[in-house]
Amino acid sequence: MGLIPPAPRRPHLAAEELQHLKWLLGGLLTLISLGAVFYLDLEALMLTGVAALCTLAAMVRPRLLARVPRLLHTLAFPLVTAFFIGDVWLRSEVLPAMVRLCILLLLYRNITYRQRRDELQLIVLGLFLVMVAGVLSVSPTFAVQLLAFAACALGLLLAITLAELQLTPAARAPVPPGETPMWARRAEFGHLIRRMRAVLDWRIAALGAVLFAGVVGMSALLFLSIPRFQLENSMFLERFIEKKAKTGFSETIRFGDVTEIQQDTSVALSVDVSNVRRIPASPYWRMLVLDSYQNGVFRASAEQRRNEFDPERAGTIAPGGLRPRRGEATYWTFYLEAGVSRFLPLAGAFQTLTFQEAQHFRVAPRLAMVALREEPVTMVAYRVEDFEMGQALPDTRFANRWSARGEQGTRAAEPLVRLALSDADQAALGEVIVEATGGAKVVPADFVRRVGEWLRQRHPYSLKPSIPAGDGDPLVRWLRSRESGHCELFAGSMVLLARSAGLPARVVTGFRGGSWNGYSNNFTIRNSDAHGWAEVFDETAGAWIRADPLDSGLSEAAQNLHGEAAVASRLDRSWKARVDSLRVFWYRRIVSFDQRAQAETLRGVKDATRSVTQELRARIGSLFERAKTWLVAPWDLRRAFGSAAAMVGAGLTTWWLIVRGPALWRRLSFRRGAGREDPVRREAGRWLGRLAETEPEPDHAGVRQELQRLRFGPRASWTEPEAVFRRARKTCRAARPRQRPGRRRTTITRP
Repeated sequence: MGLIPPAPRRPHLAAEELQHLKWLLGGLLTLISLGAVFYLDLEALMLTGVAALCTLAAMVRPRLLARVPRLLHTLAFPLVTAFFIGDVWLRSEVLPAMVRLCILLLLYRNITYRQRRDELQLIVLGLFLVMVAGVLSVSPTFAVQLLAFAACALGLLLAITLAELQLTPAARAPVPPGETPMWARRAEFGHLIRRMRAVLDWRIAALGAVLFAGVVGMSALLFLSIPRFQLENSMFLERFIEKKAKTGFSETIRFGDVTEIQQDTSVALSVDVSNVRRIPASPYWRMLVLDSYQNGVFRASAEQRRNEFDPERAGTIAPGGLRPRRGEATYWTFYLEAGVSRFLPLAGAFQTLTFQEAQHFRVAPRLAMVALREEPVTMVAYRVEDFEMGQALPDTRFANRWSARGEQGTRAAEPLVRLALSDADQAALGEVIVEATGGAKVVPADFVRRVGEWLRQRHPYSLKPSIPAGDGDPLVRWLRSRESGHCELFAGSMVLLARSAGLPARVVTGFRGGSWNGYSNNFTIRNSDAHGWAEVFDETAGAWIRADPLDSGLSEAAQNLHGEAAVASRLDRSWKARVDSLRVFWYRRIVSFDQRAQAETLRGVKDATRSVTQELRARIGSLFERAKTWLVAPWDLRRAFGSAAAMVGAGLTTWWLIVRGPALWRRLSFRRGAGREDPVRREAGRWLGRLAETEPEPDHAGVRQELQRLRFGPRASWTEPEAVFRRARKTCRAARPRQRPGRRRTTITRP
C-alpha cells in the first residue's frame, strides 16, 4: 500500500508572525506604561506625548524604523546620558529625572527593532513607571492599569518564548541600522488578526483567563491576610517629586483665586461620618484664615503665624483643644486629594486629629487650622474625633486681649482691625455702613445680617465679576458700584465694613456644602464647592461668628437641619456619584486598609461564610425532614408503583449516561473539520496503542495499516471503520502481550 497522506494539523503562527505579535505587544505595553505618567505631577507631558505618538506610528508601520538615521543610533546613549545628568543638575530632583529618563529609553526602544534582551528591558522600564505611579497615586483606575500591564507583560513573555523556539540563529542576530527585517516588510495588522483567530483555541484561552483570575484572586487573599505595615511618606518617594498645590489655597489669596478653583469639578475631598445625626445641611470646611489686607490681597500675617500656631511636630496625632463630649464620639474620616493645599479642611474646632501616616504639621487650635509642612503629592487620609460645628468659634485668648482696649490690646489685634486705606476710601465705607444699618449702633450679629442683605441687594453673584477702574482700593471701588461679584469680593467687603465699624474681622477660605453620595454614604466635596466667607468677632459671646454675605435666609433655615433631613437635602444618585463611590471604596478598603479594617473585613467574611453555612444546613435539614415525612407516610399501591417507576427511570438514565455519555461529550466538545480530533480517529489511535503493546506478527500488518488510514488519512480513504475496529479487537485478543518489566504508555507517531 502507498504512503498515507498526513492529516491536516492545527494552524500555528509562523516565526515572522510571532515577531510581529511580539512587536505589537511591546508597543501596547509601552502605551500602558506611559499612561502612568499622567498620575504624577511632573513636567513630562510633552515628552510623554511624543513617545506615545512615535510608539503608535511604529506599531502601525514598523517599516518606518528603517528610515531612522544611523547617526541617531550612534549618539543615542551619549545623548540620553547627558540629558539625565543635565536634568538632575538643573532641577535637583532625582525621581522626576529618572521618570523622564525612563520615558526616553522607552521611546528609543520603540523606534529600533528589538531583540529578546530589549523586550525584557521594555518590561522592566514599564514596570518602573507603573510602580512609581502606584506608590505616589491612590487612584482606583491604577488597579485597572496594573492588571492591564500584568496581562500584557505575560502575553509578551509568552510571545518571546514561542518566537525564540522558531527563530533561526540568523533571525536572532541584531538588525543593522537602515535595514528592514523580513517580518516588518510583510507586517499587516489585519492579516495577523485573522491568523490569530484561526489558531486560537478557546480552551487554552479560557484556561489562561482562569489562571490569571486565580492569580489576581490569590493576590487579593494575600492582601487580606498579610498584616498591614506603613512606610512613612509613600515609601520615601514623595520627597523626590515636585511639591506644589494645584488649586491656589495658599497663605496669599488674590481676588479671583478661589473663583479659578470653582471652575474645576474634580473631587477635592471625601468625608466619612460615623454618626449621621451629626451631619449639618450646609457644612463649612474651613482651611485657611487670612487676617491681613492690602490693595486687593488677603494674606496670613506674620503675627498670626507666630502667635496662633503651635511649634511644628512630627507624628500621627494632633490635639485640637476641644473638650471631650459626653456619650458616643463622632468620627469624621477625610480623604484629601493631592494638590489641594497643605492646609487641611476641617469643619470647626476639633478634639483630636489622627493621620494615617506620620506627618510634619503645625496646629492652630483657636483658628481651627492644621497646616502640613509641605503640599502633599498623594492623597492624605486623617480622622477627626468630634467637631464643634456651630456658627461661632470661641476664642478666649483674643477676647481677653480685645477687652483690655488699651494700647497693648490694640496692638495685639492690629492685623484684624487695620485698614490700610485712604481717607476717601474710609469715608466711602462709612457711608455704606450708614446706608446698610440706618446709622444705628447694632450688635455684631445684627451688623452681619444687615450688611449681608445690603450686599446681596446691590451686587448680583457671578463667577465673572467686573471691578470698575479708577483710583483707590479695588475692593472699595467694587463696593460702591453695582457690579456683580464672587464670594471673595462679598467676604472681603464684609471684612472692610466690619473693621470700619470697629469690629475685628477676617477672611476664611475653604469649601462650603458638598453632596451626599447615596451609594457610598459619604460627603463628596469638589473644587467647584470652593468658597470664601468672613468672620466677625462678637465681644459679648467671646467668639468669632460666621459672616457669609452669600448665605441667604433659606440657607440659614437649612442650617437647622441635621441627620437624615440634611442627607436628603444633598443626596446625589447620579452616574457621577457611582464613579465617585468606587473611589471611596478604593480609599476605604485598599488605601486605608489597616489592621482594624483588615479585622473588620475578615470578620465580615467569617460572618458571611457562617450565615451561608447555616442556611445550607437548614435547607439540607429541611430536605431530610421532608424525606423522613414522606417515608413514614402511609403507603398504598399507587404510591408504591410511582416510586418504583421513578427508581427504574433514574437507573435507566444513569446507565444511559454511563454508556453513551462519553460519546455524547466528544460530539459536543469537538467540532468537525481541520484541527479538531474526530471520534473515529480517536478510536483508531486507541487500537493502534493496543496493537503496539502486543508481540508483532505478520498478520497484524494489514490491520495496522487500516487503523493508520483511519487515524491519519483523509476521510475519502476510509472503508467501514466499524469493521476495521472489530478486526482490531479480534487481533488484540488473539495476540500475545509483550514481555516488559513494566507497563508504560505508548506514543503513536505518524508513519
